[in-house]
Amino acid sequence: MSDVEDYIKSHMYGNPQIKSDEKRAFLGNFKERVALALTVGQLRNAQTEALVAKVMKRYPQYHLYLNARLSQSFITTYMGLAVKMNYPFTIITQETMRVKNGDLAEADMGLTIADPQNKITRPIVL
Repeated sequence: MSDVEDYIKSHMYGNPQIKSDEKRAFLGNFKERVALALTVGQLRNAQTEALVAKVMKRYPQYHLYLNARLSQSFITTYMGLAVKMNYPFTIITQETMRVKNGDLAEADMGLTIADPQNKITRPIVL
């Protein structure tokens, strides 16, 4: 009977995710894989772009994740930086996750740089 219930639940609610709240908060990444995580408010700081470029230069094996709900100017800036540096990036829409609609708050995650495969022992900024 348990197998039938599991089958029904998996088709009703989808496959269960490990640490789904953590992954939602860090744009699809586990916290231990995140090297740099910046909120929307932190992205408004003028020195942030230089910090992101420095991290990207130092860790070319990592991956840049941008929140798709950011303003177009932020997406253009950081996507352009990634293209210029030939750095892998993904724009995360999070359509399948339950997230609020509308504008982003200052405390919402805007950008992360993470190792897609391994745990990071020394995060840069969280």
